[in-house]
Formats: sequence, structure tokens, C-alpha cells
Amino acid sequence: MFGRLFKTKGAALAAAPAPALAAVPEGIRVYAVGDIHGRADLLRRLLGLIEADNALQQPAEVWLIFLGDYIDRGPASRDVIDILMQDPAFADKVVRLRGNHEDAMLAFLDDPTRGRIWLEWGGLATLMSYGVRVPSDMPADKRFDHMSSRLADLLPDEHRDFLAGLPLEETVGDYLFVHAGVNPRVPLDRQDAFDLTTIRSPFLEWGEPLGKMVVHGHTISAEGPVFLPWRIGIDTGAYATGRLTALVLEGEERRVVTT
Repeated sequence: MFGRLFKTKGAALAAAPAPALAAVPEGIRVYAVGDIHGRADLLRRLLGLIEADNALQQPAEVWLIFLGDYIDRGPASRDVIDILMQDPAFADKVVRLRGNHEDAMLAFLDDPTRGRIWLEWGGLATLMSYGVRVPSDMPADKRFDHMSSRLADLLPDEHRDFLAGLPLEETVGDYLFVHAGVNPRVPLDRQDAFDLTTIRSPFLEWGEPLGKMVVHGHTISAEGPVFLPWRIGIDTGAYATGRLTALVLEGEERRVVTT
């Protein structure tokens, strides 16, 4: 009923960045949620698991951080956005970061020629969730213009404002939260927005501490979260696996709540 709860001390999960284990400030508990991709059913379930987990022992302050890629691929992107726009009662602070899929949707609204890329990334599921349909007899060269125009008509203003206002990063203690990762060859305070939302190599293979422990999604690990000396990856492929994951951070402790 309550999914699986895994609990392990940080030292057992990852080599420690010198000089000490990464930690969040005393009195704060962070729940960081990986890529949702249109799975409103899993999001509702995970929020229930988080609420139940938090009720076991309540800290002074609870942060809930979503790592981006809320839309596409899964069947209920519109519902996911509706859920994310509400602050759960158990959370003192809610942070919703920007992913590359949100960027792709906004780019398509501004430039229909970007549609081919977005649809390859699963954008058709998002269009359908907002009620966008393409007449079967419409010429192929007109379809992207039609879809972009219809999405603009059907997308609630508050949804567009929500997507356009998503920040790129959040820092809590020794942890940096982003969607995709960071460019390890660039100082953390000079990162490019494109890297924060899309990077894989060389970040994934880096191997050395980066000054902050980077918590990210974007790159799927269907077997479970990835704990390494410089990063923690928590995209567990929810849209395909049914496994939506939250990383729980408190002091130096790390554990996972998952559907």
C-alpha cells in the first residue's frame, strides 16, 4: 500500500565529497522528486507516501523539490501541472524546477517548426491531454502550425505562466538540485541554462566532487537511484516503469521513497 521505503546512511551509498559528507541544514528535511512525465497517478501516490513518511517524525521544516520534466510521454500532463500548482499541506517550501521538456513545449508554442523535435520527445501525449487534435485530412505541412495554435488556445494562462516561471536550480546546504546536471568544467555559479536542463556527458562520467552534491533527473536509471561521489540521479523512468522516486535528505542521512 505504501510502496517501498529504503533507508541507508549516506556513507554507505556514496563516496563522500571532502572534507565531510554532504548534508542539509539541521531541522530541514528535503524530499526531491524525479521526472514525472505525465504520470499523474504516480505523482498522487508518491505525494501520499511522502506525507505518510513525513508524519512518522516531523522536522522543523520540510522542503519539496521537483526536478523538472513534468510533461510528455505519460497520458496526463495537464493533470500533473494542476497537481504541481498546489502546495501540499505538509510542505513548508515547494520548489518546481525547469526541465528540457518544459522548454521544448514553450519553444513549440513560440515556433511551430520546433514541433518535430518535441513530438519525438513525447509531446503528442501532452497535446492530447490538453485536447489538441489534428484533422486526418490536414496536409502534413500545416499540422505543426495547427497544433501550436490549438495548444495556445487550450492551454490555461496559469499553466503557461507556471511553465515560463520555473527556475533552473535550487541549493540546500551541500546539495545542488537541477534537472539534468552541470558542466563540471565550469564553476557552479556560472552554469549555462542549456547544460542545467540537458547535459549528460561529461557530467555523468565525471568522477570527482564538484563542490556541491548534485541531485538530478533527466537520465533514466530504471533499476533505482544512482549514488556517486559527485551526483545522485533519481529519474527512475516513471512513465514506463511505474516507479516514481523521491530522495529524502535530512542531515547527512539519505533514503528513498518510491512508488
